[in-house]
Amino acid sequence: MNFFDLCVACWRAMGRGCAACGRILARMVRLTYRYWWLVLTLVGLAIGAALYYTRPENLKYRIYAVALLNGPSIQQFKQVYASLESGRLLPDAAIVDYMREKKVNAFESFRVIDCLRDEVPDYIDFKHRSAPTDTIKAQMHDRLCLQFRVTTENMYCVKDVEAALLDYLNSNEVLQQAYATYMVNLREEVAFNHRQAQKLDSLTSCYYYQSAPIARPDLRTGNGYISFTADNKVSLFLNEIYKQHAHMQRVDQRLQLATAPVTLENHFAANPIPVNGRRKYVVLFLIFGWCFACLLAEAIDKRKQISAWLKK
Repeated sequence: MNFFDLCVACWRAMGRGCAACGRILARMVRLTYRYWWLVLTLVGLAIGAALYYTRPENLKYRIYAVALLNGPSIQQFKQVYASLESGRLLPDAAIVDYMREKKVNAFESFRVIDCLRDEVPDYIDFKHRSAPTDTIKAQMHDRLCLQFRVTTENMYCVKDVEAALLDYLNSNEVLQQAYATYMVNLREEVAFNHRQAQKLDSLTSCYYYQSAPIARPDLRTGNGYISFTADNKVSLFLNEIYKQHAHMQRVDQRLQLATAPVTLENHFAANPIPVNGRRKYVVLFLIFGWCFACLLAEAIDKRKQISAWLKK
């Protein structure tokens, strides 16, 4: 079989599949017309169940925040966070009480992507599409997006859950050891950057003219003197001075934020779009109710054949 024969076989298989789906759909339409009373009853019950499930107090929202890892690696953090994500082997912590009371659930973590490699997060990979080896969509090694779900009636406990989650993470011994080592190196880097900035700042007192001064007779002052113009610049390492100060500001900011092994860049906030939105679930329940009603109608339509098969 060559490539052309394979394409023909695939096309014919797709045609047979579409024809089979068309026959099933036509059969469902005939059953709906024949047993309309049953279909309408079950579809109505399905829509009622969808409306009950999507009541305002039962709506579920995704709560997320970006966590900053001050020393711990992604692997170390995920080992500690894995028990919350799986819901198994839960430790003795305050955050577990909220999980057992069904106030929060579905803990997840997502990688933060830096497309420009400038240490600034660009977006969060909620669909887990980026690979660690991707050179364009680079995964940041010091940030993770944490997410869990709560219902509308439990929205009041988000701040308490945030405090309990941070307390659980920051009390871990492995993360604390990584944090202690990181702080020693970070303070040394801050001191080094300040020393280098002072050395470079000492060069800013010397200026020079990049081009020779040029007389501008057209720019005469009120007293009749001729004005001279030239390009006045710092004598040495102007670009290096800017780069050093920018890097020093980033390191100083990182030192101010590194108050614990895991800190949050922002408080947990809710996604305004609920997980179980009413429109989506009404459509899903309607389709499910119609399919189940057609299956039940098919069983009623062929009850004699089914009964005879059972008696064999």
